[in-house]
Amino acid sequence: MKIWYDACTGKHVRYGTVIARHFRNLEHEVILTTRDHPDTLELAGILGEKFIPVGKYSPASFSKRLLGSIKRMAQFSKMFEENLPDIAVSSQSPDLCRVAFGLNIPIILTADTPYAVAVNRLTVPLANTLILSEAIPQSIYKKCGAQNVVPFKGVDEVAWIRGMKPSEGCQFKKPLIVVRQMETKATYGLGKVDIMEELGRKLASLGNVLFLPRYSRADRKDVFVKKEFLDSANLVAHADLVIGAGGTIAREAALQGVPSIVVSEFGRLQVNEYLSKKGFPIFIVRLSKVMACAKRNLGKRWDVERKLSALENPLEIMQRIVLPETH
Repeated sequence: MKIWYDACTGKHVRYGTVIARHFRNLEHEVILTTRDHPDTLELAGILGEKFIPVGKYSPASFSKRLLGSIKRMAQFSKMFEENLPDIAVSSQSPDLCRVAFGLNIPIILTADTPYAVAVNRLTVPLANTLILSEAIPQSIYKKCGAQNVVPFKGVDEVAWIRGMKPSEGCQFKKPLIVVRQMETKATYGLGKVDIMEELGRKLASLGNVLFLPRYSRADRKDVFVKKEFLDSANLVAHADLVIGAGGTIAREAALQGVPSIVVSEFGRLQVNEYLSKKGFPIFIVRLSKVMACAKRNLGKRWDVERKLSALENPLEIMQRIVLPETH
């Protein structure tokens, strides 16, 4: 079996890496592609996984986004012209979906951002199967044209957090507060005001704030920015508190027992609420309540080993779909 996975972001690189290793262990071939993006190629290097770079992220304008996508699709079409994959897998890569659909390659998607309307419309209707956390109502994606939804009892991050061994020791001054910059260049984030840097400056009164920017690693006032790329999942394992506006880094922290705060003004995310209800230390609060929540939970640690082992790994669901004869 030849499997193709395309990663658009750092999170996708991490997901693609564990997917590739899982299926290679079952003696199947996996082709990994990505695009030149602030989070992709450097993370791939840290993880020791080879991704083929195809095109680049071009968020400057709608025209540049479209042209960048067209160029990637043309390269993919040429790449697979005489050697088609048996199946295409992605966390909603529009370019993979368009090409795979055009080449009659079955598509399996994972998804956990219902608010990404444009991406949902470009990918979900083309997929044969959508693997979805039970936290998210299937109706949201069925309205987008989902044909076959397979739920699982967990969240995507379980795939790479379970079994992960963080590095020993922490290179940063304690208490360490990690603040992740809000996404403002993705289509779903256009027009939104990023308040995370200002919030980071306020949190500096409680400890050492490490600000994780998305696009520019320029110095910021009152917060620390590391010039080199950092592996967020490994970093938050050593943090005393994690703050974000979306959820990936917060879920990576909470699944490791590290308290994390998600600023709720930026929209509801069911997977965050799901983990919170299951007792993981992820706190969804309004901006005005962040400081109080931070003071209560800074430096605490939760034992979540049993809770994590009770969650379902989406890789196992994917294996049952891709290789039904093994079950």
